[in-house]
Amino acid sequence: MRRKLIVGNWKMYGGLEQNQILITKLIENLRDIKGGDFAICVPYPYLFQAQKLLSGTNILWGAQNVSPFEEGAFTASISASMIADFDCSFAIIGHSERRAVTHDSNQSAAKRFAQTLHAGITPIFCVGETMAERMAGIAHRIVTNQMRAILDGLDAKTFELAEKLNAVIAYEPVWAIGASQTASPPEAQSMHVLIRQLIAKRDPEFAKKVRIIYGGSVTPANAGAIFSMPDIDGGLIGRSSLNPEDFKRICEIACSSESENSTI
Repeated sequence: MRRKLIVGNWKMYGGLEQNQILITKLIENLRDIKGGDFAICVPYPYLFQAQKLLSGTNILWGAQNVSPFEEGAFTASISASMIADFDCSFAIIGHSERRAVTHDSNQSAAKRFAQTLHAGITPIFCVGETMAERMAGIAHRIVTNQMRAILDGLDAKTFELAEKLNAVIAYEPVWAIGASQTASPPEAQSMHVLIRQLIAKRDPEFAKKVRIIYGGSVTPANAGAIFSMPDIDGGLIGRSSLNPEDFKRICEIACSSESENSTI
């Protein structure tokens, strides 16, 4: 059975003082919750603070992106090896906000994914369709193309690293991120099944164990229904990760939710 994974994505929020308060509260809230893995992905300037405060706790930490390049004359870019210096466990790759704001393509996201793996960090690769794409009936096609960037674009050695480091896939319908709506549990489950089936075509064993998590306005109110789906292995939590009580409740629900893993 796949272990639930709950990751908080802080996006561009935070400050040294408020981070201290929030992380201290998260440590207190999550220390006794068993049966799942928990992490927060913070803005780059606060990785040292997260490392200092979270070392030795049951909360992991990570970054929200990495450069597609190993090193070089790329002013203001942050390489995967740089975030590895802060003992990051995760890096979010290909988030829809990066794709929209900085025009991160499927190909550049795949390069970031590979750089993360080669630095020994577990990538959380985000895929998802817009509302216009869903309404046009091409949501599955969009997500398939996003997945093919890594499934068809990685060489055998890099794909082995993805298995070894337990790479994570996050399905985040763009229309549900930061919104008042979320995908229904059956809608989310359907896309998670598609993603797992796509992975199975390249590696059936990896498809059975890969964690595919859901993101898009997950709250304590809807978490139970979402996490009960057999192919939803946790959540990438935005807004609710900045509220320590909401995040605690979501983690508790994830660890207590019952699902029969899986469709494969």
